[in-house]
Amino acid sequence: MPHIKLFEIEEKILFEGYHGKIMHGEKITVAHIRIKANSPLPEHAHPHEQVVNLIEGEFHLTVDGVEYRMLGGESFVIPSNVPHSAKSVTDCYIVDVFTPTRDDWK
Repeated sequence: MPHIKLFEIEEKILFEGYHGKIMHGEKITVAHIRIKANSPLPEHAHPHEQVVNLIEGEFHLTVDGVEYRMLGGESFVIPSNVPHSAKSVTDCYIVDVFTPTRDDWK
């Protein structure tokens, strides 16, 4: 699927308050995620390295017990198997990139 039309991808509910359009390459997953204000994301970890790209909004990301306040235009790299959680302060738009692919999201 080399040419992707985001508007043609069906949006999925990833977690309560988190709605995403997900695409997969051979070794990568990219998720465009809309998040409602005040939506928590419980602590979890996964084997994927993750890059959180906050496009719009304010998002509080806790990685390995340390909280980071993110604003639109900022990114954060989360190493594989590191526990992390989050909470949106405002409505947010995030583009998450994972490697290897998130087979659990196919």
